Amino acid sequence: INGPNLNLLGIREPEIYGTDTLEELMLWLENCPECIDHNFKFYQSNHEGDIIDMLHDEREWCQGIIINPGAYAHYSYAIRDAISSINIPIVEVHISDINNREDFRKKLVISDVCKVTISGKGKNSYLEGLKALL
Repeated sequence: INGPNLNLLGIREPEIYGTDTLEELMLWLENCPECIDHNFKFYQSNHEGDIIDMLHDEREWCQGIIINPGAYAHYSYAIRDAISSINIPIVEVHISDINNREDFRKKLVISDVCKVTISGKGKNSYLEGLKALL
C-alpha cells in the first residue's frame, strides 16, 4: 500500500526519491528473485480513507502488508488505528532516510503498530520490508 504523492515517483524530487516510477518500482519488486514465490497486490491512494478501507479489505486474504504511508506516517492516527485493528503483520517502509530529513518527518505515529520500520534504502526498502515479513 502506497500513500499520498507516491504516484509521482520518478517526477517528485528525484534526488530524494529516485527516478523510478511507482509502476517501475512495483514491477522490480515483483520480479526480484526473493519475490518470485509470492503473490502481490499493489495499491496507491492519496486519500486517507481509501487507505484505511484497503487495510480493512485486505485483512481477509493477505498474510502481510508492506505500507509506505508517505506523509500519513507522521500524523494519521486513523491509519494507525486501522493497522492495529486488523491483526496482520505490517511493515512500514520509506524510500528516503526520514531520520536525516526535516524534523517533522522524524515523528512516526504508525511505527509502533508495525512489525518494523525500514527507511533510507531507496526501492530496496520495499525488498527489505518483504524480507522482514518472511
